[in-house]
Amino acid sequence: MARKSRGDEDLLLEDELTAAFLGDDDLGAAVPQDDEVFDDAAQNNVADEDTWEEDDAVPGQLAVDVFETRERLVVKARTAGVNKKDLDVSIADNTLSIRGTLSAGEEAGVENYFVQECYWGEFSRSIALPVPVKEEEIEAVLKDGVLTISFTKVKQDTVKKIQVL
Repeated sequence: MARKSRGDEDLLLEDELTAAFLGDDDLGAAVPQDDEVFDDAAQNNVADEDTWEEDDAVPGQLAVDVFETRERLVVKARTAGVNKKDLDVSIADNTLSIRGTLSAGEEAGVENYFVQECYWGEFSRSIALPVPVKEEEIEAVLKDGVLTISFTKVKQDTVKKIQVL
């Protein structure tokens, strides 16, 4: 982690990329505290119905874990509440695509939400696989709300020396 000073305060930056983009000029700007942001939102009626709009054309993005073992490449995704029939998993050109729909179920009679943090609707994710895999040897399992997709890795031959003529 990188650290920058601003007057009496030390700013702890999560990574060097953030530090590289924050110059001395940026550090002089006043950064509102959490309670100030909340107060401003309350004064400006941020929670007003017209302020919050959801764009139905943009699907949610699925969070994934991608890791490898000696023989396999594994992709895991939390898909709790998704039915198998609402999942579409495909692979083309070493890119895995996962699409689906997360249904909130029946909500007849709801007049007002007080808190709505859960994402409901379509989601998708495309992942360029980091290692070559055998596209014909894929296993996908949905168990306990976790989608696990496992690929057999293509064994890389040892480097072959090519003689230049």
